[in-house]
Amino acid sequence: MIITIDGPAGAGKSSVARRLAQRLHYWFLDTGAMYRVVALAAARQGIDWQDTAAVARLAAQVPLRFDNGRVFMGEEDVTDAIRSAEVTADTRHVADNPGARAQLIAFQRRLAQGKDVITEGRDQGTVAFPDADCKFFLTASARRRAERRVKERRGKGENVTVREVLHEQNRRDERDESRRVGRLVPADDAVIVDTDDLALDQVVEKLLHLLRERRGVPPGPKCANERS
Repeated sequence: MIITIDGPAGAGKSSVARRLAQRLHYWFLDTGAMYRVVALAAARQGIDWQDTAAVARLAAQVPLRFDNGRVFMGEEDVTDAIRSAEVTADTRHVADNPGARAQLIAFQRRLAQGKDVITEGRDQGTVAFPDADCKFFLTASARRRAERRVKERRGKGENVTVREVLHEQNRRDERDESRRVGRLVPADDAVIVDTDDLALDQVVEKLLHLLRERRGVPPGPKCANERS
């Protein structure tokens, strides 16, 4: 079974997807981490973002794997490195690259084949897994999303304000909603869930209720995959 969770930055989809996967004993597919790993690798190799073919080739070759909640590039644990402000800013170049996106979507589909998966991102229910068993689209007000990101980044030692993050977020939303490929939009058959006034566990419980009500979702085995 494949369950997709899409939504804008700060809506809580990564945390919700991870927690939901734990509750159901499904595998959690962090698609955002994939784009970030490619962005990190490209920056380290000095690849010109205008060289779209080179970025796409890198997306097909980078040795990306997930292991016990951590993200690896080859043998290097890059879980924390890919969350830096620099990588976050660079990731859009990978996400906007049609060739790179096609490579990563193909990888996502290979990882999910024959498994019980919770996958989150921007285009999981619309492009990557249009035939998913159940689709959710998490949303929240711009202000609430910015406040969550500020809390998260301050926890990492970054000195940011809500105003700064809100400005960055609005620009990112505009890019995500207007990009040529993988545009941020709810799938026609997605269940839209507003997380504005809900804590993480409340969102998870709501999704569990909807899943059991609509699909009678049973627990499935955890699994691990890698790309070498």
